[in-house]
Amino acid sequence: MPSHDSVLLLAYGGPTRPEEVRPFLDNVLRGRPIPKERYEEVVRHYEIVGGSSPINQLTLRQAEGLEALLSREGPPLPVHVGMRFWRPSIADALARMSRDAVRRALGLVLAPHPSHASRESYIEAVEAARARLGPQAPAIEFLDPFYAHPLFIEAVAARIAEARARIPEERRRAAALLFTAHSIPAPMAEASGYAGTFRTTAGLAGRALGIDSWVLAYQSRSGRPGDPWLEPDIADVVRDLARRGARDVVVAPIGFVSDHVEVLYDLDVAARGVAEEHGLGFVRAGTAGDHPAFLRMMAALVREAAARPR
Repeated sequence: MPSHDSVLLLAYGGPTRPEEVRPFLDNVLRGRPIPKERYEEVVRHYEIVGGSSPINQLTLRQAEGLEALLSREGPPLPVHVGMRFWRPSIADALARMSRDAVRRALGLVLAPHPSHASRESYIEAVEAARARLGPQAPAIEFLDPFYAHPLFIEAVAARIAEARARIPEERRRAAALLFTAHSIPAPMAEASGYAGTFRTTAGLAGRALGIDSWVLAYQSRSGRPGDPWLEPDIADVVRDLARRGARDVVVAPIGFVSDHVEVLYDLDVAARGVAEEHGLGFVRAGTAGDHPAFLRMMAALVREAAARPR
């Protein structure tokens, strides 16, 4: 008898149409005061990228791909999705799992580099939802972070290779490779080792591509300007690359596994704009998404955990 009877994928979530943008942001903020100008600025970011985020659709596609793979190769487990800040919410997912008589599930937080913001907060949200649901709530065993998993590295490297292929061949070898991850407060990063895991992923991906020279940058910082967050910011790094004579840059957002506003606006619009201002060719690699290697990675993590004795 299998030790688990379901899988729960956990992601940030995002608005799926323009009228959901403000309710989504209100849910993220949950009463935390921010300047009205900053709030409206983020609303405009969503408007510029089409008034929605693809992360919900992409996460559901990952769930469908994982469930199909498990159905073919085992263990045949249903895959549920819970969004931290939108629908289907974590509470919705757990309630549905309870109705389906799920008693013990494997949870995977879809963020490669662990920190309180990118991992523990999801675990806390699951435990809070389980407490509200009561005794019928399924138990959730969380899978390990995957920042160094060979199949994640394979997916990341494949996405970068696809991007590099879009650079004219005569300039391809000289193109700079820039890895990005979401900036977080420096004390949080220090407590979790976040920066070290980011650098590990970058090093493994560079090695898989046969590229020895690459640079790191952080993006999408928020919070009060005076608070210390991880640096350097991607805009500063792009300017520096241009000053040093680079003609092209390949930006690989390895801190994200699905496109959403931090990728579609902060990279494809804002960072690209900085590159163009400085005459630098800009190519952005895709996120892992539903790349076959990433789906195989999720399945491998599920199998390893499911095979362990209770």
